[in-house]
Amino acid sequence: MTATAPRFGPSPVRLLLAAAVLIGTLLGALLAGASPASAHAALTGSNPKDGAVVATAPKEVTLTFSEQVAMGNDSIRVLEPSGKRSDKAKIRDLSAGGTVSYGVDLLPGLPNGTYTVAWQAISADSHPVSGAFTFSIGAPSKTTVALPDREIGGGFVGVLYDIARYASYAGFVLLAGGAAFVLLCWQRGASVRPLQRLVVQGWVTLTAATLATLLLRTPYTGSGKLTDAFDLGGLRDVLETKTGAALISRLLLLGAAALFVAVLFGAYAKREDEAEKKDLTFGLAIGGTVVAAGIAGTWALSEHASTGIQPGLAMPVDVLHLLAVATWLGGLAALLTALYRAPSIERAAVRRFSGVAFTSVVVLAATGLYQSWRQVGSWSALTGTSYGQLLLVKIGLVVVMVGVAWISRRWTAQLGEATASAQEPTEASAEEAEGAEEAAESSDRERAAQLARQKAAVATAQKQKARDADPSRSGLRRSVLAEAGVAVVLLAVTTVLTATEPGRTEEEAARTGGSQAAATVPEGPTEIKMPFDTGGRNGKGTVRLSLDPATSGANEMHVWIDTPDGKPLDAPEVKVSFTLKAKQIGPLPITPDRLTAGHWSSGAVQIPMPGKWQVQVTVRTSDIDQTTIDKNVKIG
Repeated sequence: MTATAPRFGPSPVRLLLAAAVLIGTLLGALLAGASPASAHAALTGSNPKDGAVVATAPKEVTLTFSEQVAMGNDSIRVLEPSGKRSDKAKIRDLSAGGTVSYGVDLLPGLPNGTYTVAWQAISADSHPVSGAFTFSIGAPSKTTVALPDREIGGGFVGVLYDIARYASYAGFVLLAGGAAFVLLCWQRGASVRPLQRLVVQGWVTLTAATLATLLLRTPYTGSGKLTDAFDLGGLRDVLETKTGAALISRLLLLGAAALFVAVLFGAYAKREDEAEKKDLTFGLAIGGTVVAAGIAGTWALSEHASTGIQPGLAMPVDVLHLLAVATWLGGLAALLTALYRAPSIERAAVRRFSGVAFTSVVVLAATGLYQSWRQVGSWSALTGTSYGQLLLVKIGLVVVMVGVAWISRRWTAQLGEATASAQEPTEASAEEAEGAEEAAESSDRERAAQLARQKAAVATAQKQKARDADPSRSGLRRSVLAEAGVAVVLLAVTTVLTATEPGRTEEEAARTGGSQAAATVPEGPTEIKMPFDTGGRNGKGTVRLSLDPATSGANEMHVWIDTPDGKPLDAPEVKVSFTLKAKQIGPLPITPDRLTAGHWSSGAVQIPMPGKWQVQVTVRTSDIDQTTIDKNVKIG
């Protein structure tokens, strides 16, 4: 039967490929013209400001950031004009009221001149940030300190780290998407060697890239020296971070994925009983989904989705987005492999993948729309920031891919079902090989075996020739190849987006960065009063509790207990606890020390974050008379 090529108009594949090239060129121009990709957190202010001239030496230097960052004692360094360090090398967390601020105390008696402040930190989405600025005491002067010319996370180590990140995403796409293609679309593909190699290569790539990322994390966020990748102390520090925990979790999940792959291409591929195979398909689908979602979750827990607004919703949405990307692009790679390497593939399998791909695109559109709003936030950020421009490129690539997929679907309608004739060469070659082996037993074994191999090679060549001569199959291969080419660029853009500062944050930093506003820390103390009655003799009174400075971090607490006539009540026992119900934190118990009659104090009250806290005070006035009273207070 002669297949008729579906009609799309003049050279649609060429037009779509040209569009992909145009978008790729636009991407290159954007990347070439943009500054290096920055991380999520940004410096929004400092005190003293950049370039400021102050009359007297400040007691401290403070930095304000757009969101939470992790800092060590060497994260802020203040250097005199001579290069001598002039800070006390002890970071203080000054965050309060939603403002993220850190400070470092300066040494007394600093001379006049220009001082350099160099800082570095790890943002909440795991990316390193750094920078430097100057201020002057008295009047500007010459300085021997050179501003750092190496951006943290850059250099040769940064290139290696970025390669590992790209490889991680690519490996996950091949592993999860290839396995999904076999289970959902073409179960017979479990015994096809090229598909097996594709999925196994995805597992190996993801595992190797994860190990490389773990080792490179220390120099990537610190010195930039490749030799520090083997620093055991640095590796131990990495394992204590959110990113380190995510990478270790990914390696553990990859162990489970290895077992899944072994069963898929082992027992499952050899299973012939339809009922047993159906049950095993269901089990593998459930288990594979759980493992794939867990691996995707390691990205969601450590990158953009884990910080910013609505992280509780953003993280599961990000997992769905990654699974949809893997199912679509990984399935596309598996289909391309089957079309080029497998002897035949049924039209039903291609049509099933078409349905799976459509579902993936719908999920991508829904989750992508939410992510775009969350990370961009405004039309101006969509067109005026690097993140927004890259997002527009990604949207254009998705549109091109959908167009090529439509062409592939039209070719699928022309693709004939696999017929018995497609299998006859293999069966014939097997029978001839068996006959040749029997002849070898009675005559020349070597000659018969050579003859069998020659006949098998001829049969395979004939089968491949017949396969390649099918115009419908050739058309489908070309359209799927074009779709895969666009997919490679799309995956690269997606990976770049994960390391680019979101448009919402970039605009926020641009609005506040110019003013270099100093960190504001609300002044305390906050005081509350609570009447109580334990029910016993002399069991009535009033509790006064003071918290200073009533912000997140370290606070000093005082508790006074007075009788109804205003005299101190020396209760045998007083306990205090703090609970943040909105975040399910607490109760955090505090046992204050008795100072004098009716007065208790504690200088070690640590409040982890601002919010509306419930303060509970337990007062015991006798061996059996006790009561607990509470009141809500806004901290930070």
